[in-house]
Amino acid sequence: MSADKAIFHRRESQVRSYCRSFDTVFASAKGAILIDTEGRDYIDFLAGCSSLNYGHNDPDMKAALVDHVTSDGIAHGLDMYSREKAAFLEAFERIVLAPRGMDHKVMMTGPTGTNAVEAAIKLARKVTGRTEVVAFTNGFHGMTLGALALTGNRGKRAGAGQPLGNVTHLPYDGALGEDVDTLPMIEAMIENSSSGADLPAAFVVEPVQGEGGLNAASAAWLKGLETLARKHGILLIVDDIQSGIGRAGGFFATDGMDIEPDMITLAKSLSGFGLPFALTLVRPEHDIWKPAEHNGTFRGNTHAFVTARVALEKFWADDAFETEVARKGAHLEKRLTEMAAMIPGARLKGRGMMRGIDVGSGELAGEICARAFRDGLVIETSGADDEVVKVLAPLTIEDAVFDRGLDILEAAIREETAKPMAAE
Repeated sequence: MSADKAIFHRRESQVRSYCRSFDTVFASAKGAILIDTEGRDYIDFLAGCSSLNYGHNDPDMKAALVDHVTSDGIAHGLDMYSREKAAFLEAFERIVLAPRGMDHKVMMTGPTGTNAVEAAIKLARKVTGRTEVVAFTNGFHGMTLGALALTGNRGKRAGAGQPLGNVTHLPYDGALGEDVDTLPMIEAMIENSSSGADLPAAFVVEPVQGEGGLNAASAAWLKGLETLARKHGILLIVDDIQSGIGRAGGFFATDGMDIEPDMITLAKSLSGFGLPFALTLVRPEHDIWKPAEHNGTFRGNTHAFVTARVALEKFWADDAFETEVARKGAHLEKRLTEMAAMIPGARLKGRGMMRGIDVGSGELAGEICARAFRDGLVIETSGADDEVVKVLAPLTIEDAVFDRGLDILEAAIREETAKPMAAE
């Protein structure tokens, strides 16, 4: 073991995970390229698990942040008013909310996605007076106890060390087969007074399930879920933490679907620069908190306000960026469809720039990703059994770099799938 890695093995908790797949020490990054301490370049198809949708070290965000820091700008302000918070909120209102006809209040939560989810389910229970929440098979919503109760993965749930309750898990769109509409079953469970499922405070749903294997709900299914929620006074909470900020559609993954969530949780690429920042959007009529009834020391990262504002103004002030991302998404779909055809039984999953290939085996997916990493590509798996090779390239990735990364992935698939044939 090299000296520069020894400290991690000697002192860092065994809970560390990504570093086990990417066994090198990274030193710098720019755009879609990571560089390790040996000077080797890696194309980044992980992008901070969608926390770096605009790539590493965007120059405009970096310049604004450096200027803020060197001019002794506010570094930490609890939830006090600041010039930077005002500028972010004004940009968010003007660029994101107003064009979509949204009047949601912006609730600053703790700095991570799970904090935003905790706030949403806590508020839903307060608004409705009900305790049960409905989440969906293969969902992932965070690792703190309330959010973990919503999460489906058995291994992650086992880490809780205690029972996880007050959540009913129902089948996501396509969970029972591509030709099975799960909405009638959900409706029956909600409306049948003897189903054993209590009337919930909220539905919590990801438009595209990132950690769950890139299962993408159709617009019709999501609209049907909203209709059912309205019928029974259930709040609709859309978890857009991984699928939002351009990753699986527009700014929100539900853009263009004629859906009006009661709450939306955002984090990951919200800051634009990889800085911790999360929020929960709340329809005004549900914003019934008493002052400080829900709080946190790091609710609202002033440095993130600076970079998030720049990201909004640079990438979302018109539709040019969204059009460019759609073009890249179509190219990714084409390339991955061709790769999936190389693997018996494999299938394309996801939407937009949140895509992957279900190769049918966690072992095979892991071998493909390991081979790709050896050839200079950082890429990971997802799914209940890690059976999906997941592409989360920065949305700003240059075409030539994008294709070079996809070429590495294709070569890894070709080599790993040829092994059984060679053994025979």
